[in-house]
Amino acid sequence: MMNPRTQRRIRRKRGMRKTLFGTPQRPRMAVYRSLKHIYVQIVDDLSGTTLASASSVQSKAASSGNAAAAAQVGKAIAEKAGVAGIQTVTFDRSGFRYHGRIKSLADAAREGGLKF
Repeated sequence: MMNPRTQRRIRRKRGMRKTLFGTPQRPRMAVYRSLKHIYVQIVDDLSGTTLASASSVQSKAASSGNAAAAAQVGKAIAEKAGVAGIQTVTFDRSGFRYHGRIKSLADAAREGGLKF
């Protein structure tokens, strides 16, 4: 039995994933937000491989469940993407609303040089 809020998010996610697809030229940047942490991966869906990843678990933030920690994760994924030679991505917010931690992660990734 799943929480109704989680069921609605997964339904939104399925609808979004019908059109979002990561290619080697423009991979998908998938975000997952839990209560304590935030995770992001850059995925090539054609080969099924993760090209870069970052999370608030890996960062040295004092608190890992707030917008400041999400901004640090956004900067980290932008740096890792730059090292991997990735400049443009498709943003997959996984059914989460674009505000709060998701928005601060996206803004920090854009400031770090990613285009989406």
